[in-house]
Amino acid sequence: QVQLVESGGGLVQAGGSLRLSCAASGRTFSTYAMGWFRQAPGKEREFVAAITRSGGSPYYVDSVKGRFTISRDNAKNTVYLQMDILKPEDTAVYYCAVQYGGSWPPRRVEFGSWGQGTQVTVSS
Repeated sequence: QVQLVESGGGLVQAGGSLRLSCAASGRTFSTYAMGWFRQAPGKEREFVAAITRSGGSPYYVDSVKGRFTISRDNAKNTVYLQMDILKPEDTAVYYCAVQYGGSWPPRRVEFGSWGQGTQVTVSS
C-alpha cells in the first residue's frame, strides 16, 4: 500500500500563496490517480482537487477553481498543490490520498491511504 507524507503548510496572509507537496512511497505511485482534500475545524473532510495518473484531466472543487493547481512528478513520486490567492476560508488541514477506484470525476469513497495532513492557516 502507498504511504503518503504531506508538507508545505504554514501561516500566510490572505492573497498569498503556498505550495503543498505529498511524497509517496513505493513503486506504484504512477499507477494511481491522486487527490487533495481538506478538513476545517468542526467540518467534514472535503474534496479539493484530483489528477490522473498521467498528470492530465485535473479536477477541482468549484471553490478553488482558478486559484489552486494540482500537478505531479511521477519521477519524484510526488503530487503538488499550488495554492494562490488564498482566502481565510481555505484554512484547514490538507491531506493527500490515493484513488483506488477508476471513476472520473473521482468519487470520494475511492480514496484511501491518507497522509497525516499539513496545516494551512490563512489570516485576514
